[in-house]
Amino acid sequence: MPTRVLLADDHKLFREGLRSLLDSADFEIVGEAASGTDAIREARRLVPDVAIVDVGMPGLNGVDATREVLRAAPRCKVI
Repeated sequence: MPTRVLLADDHKLFREGLRSLLDSADFEIVGEAASGTDAIREARRLVPDVAIVDVGMPGLNGVDATREVLRAAPRCKVI
């Protein structure tokens, strides 16, 4: 079973590149988020195995978003 991944980065081009890279391996990209707030919402909805979170997002930064992602999906690992 592939690892379910949530990508959270405010740069669409970066998310697309990372998606392309991970799609070629044994990963399933279950969602994307362009902000920390979106990442939290998507983590609650999707409960991914792994979230790749950009630290420097506008609004709610990645560090603060990570705390909430882990509350929403406690088994999720965050990079």
